[in-house]
Amino acid sequence: MEDLLNRLRQLDTTCVSDAMDKLGIPCGVYGVRAVNKNSKICGRAFTVHYTPCGEVKGTVGDFLDDVEPGQVIVIDNGGRDYCTVWGDIMAVTAKAMGIEGTVIDGVCRDIPVIRQTGYPIFSKGCYMVTGKDRVEVDGINVPITVSNIPVHPKDVVLGDDTGVVIIPDRRLKEVVELAEDIDRKEQEILTLVGQGNTLKKAREITGYHHLQTRGI
Repeated sequence: MEDLLNRLRQLDTTCVSDAMDKLGIPCGVYGVRAVNKNSKICGRAFTVHYTPCGEVKGTVGDFLDDVEPGQVIVIDNGGRDYCTVWGDIMAVTAKAMGIEGTVIDGVCRDIPVIRQTGYPIFSKGCYMVTGKDRVEVDGINVPITVSNIPVHPKDVVLGDDTGVVIIPDRRLKEVVELAEDIDRKEQEILTLVGQGNTLKKAREITGYHHLQTRGI
């Protein structure tokens, strides 16, 4: 499995998205973008679910101590943009722990420090208001959704400057193999164009228009 992760890391989210389109698997985490440019993450998901606080207030971030190096923290905060669930203390700590990165269906804060650390965070934006006393963790390593994409513990997360995709663990091998094939064909198009072929001809030769089409 580690070999598959290493191969996946060499690919971009675009090829993987096309491969998963062909397989009929929704994967793109809509609206989530890298806070730090030139970020790339590839690892297995450690999932966290948040819910609005009740009368007794819970905590927002103590789960961090349970995350293993190389894992990607995937947070389901229901897309809430009125309070944050990630800031500078968590970014500095996660970086020191060797955590691969964080994906948030929601927002983060303390952007200057986050950018100084270089820690990879993918979120729907930023907002300074704390999540404390507003939301609380009610599930760790449970099935969640981010932008309507299901995420289970140990599913694989790939993120780059284009966005984030989620790959079900049981489909990883076929996704990687198909994405590698798509990547090879796209490189072939560039080679053919460089040899003087028209873009239309290069795309016809490689079957470009149907690389992502299911059943073809």
